[in-house]
Amino acid sequence: MVTTIGFDADDTLWHNENLFADVQVLFRQLLAQYHSAEWIDRKLLDVERRNLEYFGYGAKGFALSMIETAIELTEGRVTGAEIQRIVDAVKSLLKGPTNLLEGARETVSALTNSHRLLLITKGDLLEQEAKLVRSGLADLFHGVEIISEKNTDSYRRILAKHGVKAQEFLMVGNSVRSDILPVVELGGQAVHVPYHLTWAHEVVDSSSSAQSFATLARLGDLVAHVKNL
Repeated sequence: MVTTIGFDADDTLWHNENLFADVQVLFRQLLAQYHSAEWIDRKLLDVERRNLEYFGYGAKGFALSMIETAIELTEGRVTGAEIQRIVDAVKSLLKGPTNLLEGARETVSALTNSHRLLLITKGDLLEQEAKLVRSGLADLFHGVEIISEKNTDSYRRILAKHGVKAQEFLMVGNSVRSDILPVVELGGQAVHVPYHLTWAHEVVDSSSSAQSFATLARLGDLVAHVKNL
């Protein structure tokens, strides 16, 4: 019996990747005189992955990786004004509203009285805390975990902290890599709710595990799914 439900935040409860994609469009435009959009995207992804161990996830690491990529791809010719445009774009991203996905508030509200709800998100502490406050959903969760990485070890620690057995836990999220497979490996249940955009770093071949978790077209279908477990 599922007693505790974990929710991912970015692109599960509120929009996020589309905001990063908009900034990346600007980044391509800034470097268009030097390289093709495809090459810029590829190099930026390489730098982002390389920098995860230093900066972690989130907009600040994204900004630093764009600046580093710009320096590399322009061989140091990127101007201070162009770097300032990158910084300003990321600041605007951080200051922007937290726009909930359709059905997010209704779904969390419907489940908060029948299950213990945990928000489990990875990224920068200040950034994620601010988005949660702006979302208006904070009071509906019984616990909030903002972590640097999502893997079997981090989920195991969270479940132990909250006294939850893996077989009593259900995780809901848009990333198969971060939200689904680690929980299934621990013996928990998971529901994948795809978002229309996925950061390349989060893409995995999940065909071998396709039968071990459910997939819902929209978050609003979760309440009915939970009732049928």
